[in-house]
Amino acid sequence: MGPVLAGVLQLLALIGALALAYIPLGNYMARVYSSDKHWRVEKWIYKGIGADPNTEMRWPAYLRGVLAFSAVGVFFLYLLQRLQGILPGSLGFSSVNPAQSFNTAVSFVTNTNWQSYYGEQTMGHVVQTAGLAVQNFVSAAVGIAVAVALVRGFARSRTGELGNFWADLVRGVMRILVPLSVVAAIVLVACGAIQNFSGIHEVGQFMGGHQQWNGGAVASQEAIKEVGTNGGGYFNANSAHPFENPTPFTNLFEIFLLLVIPFALTRTFGVMVGSIKQGYAILATMATIWVGFVALMMWTEFAHHGSALQIAGGAMEGKEQRIGVGASSIFAVSTTLTSTGAVDSFHSSFTGLGGGITMLGMQLGEIAPGGTGSGLYGMLIMAVIAVFIAGLMVGRTPEYLGKKIGTREMKLAACYILITPALVLIFAAASMALPTPPHSMLNSGAHGFSEVLYAFTSAANNNGSAFAGLNANTDWFNTMTGLAMVLGRFLPMVFVLALAGSLAGQKPVPVTAGTLRTEKPLFTGLLVGAILIITGLTYFPALALGPLAEGLAS
Repeated sequence: MGPVLAGVLQLLALIGALALAYIPLGNYMARVYSSDKHWRVEKWIYKGIGADPNTEMRWPAYLRGVLAFSAVGVFFLYLLQRLQGILPGSLGFSSVNPAQSFNTAVSFVTNTNWQSYYGEQTMGHVVQTAGLAVQNFVSAAVGIAVAVALVRGFARSRTGELGNFWADLVRGVMRILVPLSVVAAIVLVACGAIQNFSGIHEVGQFMGGHQQWNGGAVASQEAIKEVGTNGGGYFNANSAHPFENPTPFTNLFEIFLLLVIPFALTRTFGVMVGSIKQGYAILATMATIWVGFVALMMWTEFAHHGSALQIAGGAMEGKEQRIGVGASSIFAVSTTLTSTGAVDSFHSSFTGLGGGITMLGMQLGEIAPGGTGSGLYGMLIMAVIAVFIAGLMVGRTPEYLGKKIGTREMKLAACYILITPALVLIFAAASMALPTPPHSMLNSGAHGFSEVLYAFTSAANNNGSAFAGLNANTDWFNTMTGLAMVLGRFLPMVFVLALAGSLAGQKPVPVTAGTLRTEKPLFTGLLVGAILIITGLTYFPALALGPLAEGLAS
């Protein structure tokens, strides 16, 4: 079997698995967030944190819950890293320095999981499990909660109430993320991923020195890392490491895990707003972009030149032999079109255009299918903008799901789509203009610029993957990427929740002959076009200086 055929068959198998999980998981999540029943363990949690899960919240109160919970998470994780040197299970590692502690705390709380350190040489068992792994669960649950609040904004009328943040958070963790992660961890352990609390072992000589390996609760963290679209690896090699991703099957399984919730949430959306077809329209938009990007990535990585690359079956630099070009292409597209950031190959080693595809996937806003929750609310914001564009074309007040899209709604949507590009381009420009930051670049020219642009694209979009070749463990990059992660995560949530409150307060608009049918293929095409055009106009000049210039020169 040729490598191209193998890649296509893996893609088809992945699509089949996602299709099988779509309806049951989507319906189940809709029931989770629509139920008025509380599990006993959930009642204990509510009592412990002093929350009343039955109290409805308007959008400012919901937002305060999101921000307060996240702020406590940053403080706790920062403190845990600073105290690592005196904690049990530290494996002899010292406390993490302040700048890196700040960066890592912000990274995991914002669901970015950007890592400017070597995991197996920096973090002990306590920080990994009690700090990083816990945030993998709760940060993902926060994203789903905000998405559900926006869905309620479309589904409800004449009320500003969006549900209860604490109930949505706890249910997301206890009823969705924990069960899926337990099953996923068992599968990974059965397939060879490690799960223990052993120390550091010397395994022999390597290039004249001793080679050491850490043990750790790897499979359990790997499971939630993918299920929650987090991305932080136990080891520096991330999912290219055989302890995290041992076989081609586990590689495909991990891609399935990072895609299954974001895609299934479109079904949840359709059920909660009372129109399954609306969910299918959003799903079709996400799937069209995802499949298109995978096909384009495979073409760039298989369309190689030279006898060495022909013998290897593709551009194999930076890719694992056991995984191959096709599966690496699927993983790279999936991890950058979601907010996962996990890697089974190194994106800096992709072809020039291939690296640009990974960058563009994040710059779309990670909405195809996007992160857990963030993908859905990002796509719904783009749907609001697409409806507004259609309304301008026909001279009619735009409507979406029975709600008018007026001046207030468009201002909030516009702020949402502008904040992330502003962060990316301003921070990248400052890093290139100041004298010290460019010293962190391993490469010069177009590829060196791509390293910096990728870093801030990843941080501001809460992805967490890196282009490699950039020494990001400096005070400048630790601080600036940390700020980009915080602002890129929480400022958009402000606009999403404000939009949800505005929509929930409206009365339904009756469907007429002039109403745009947003469940039809025509709207799907309009939405895809709006996403690509808006992103292209925003980022094209920067992409032309980086990956496009490199790809055209090679």
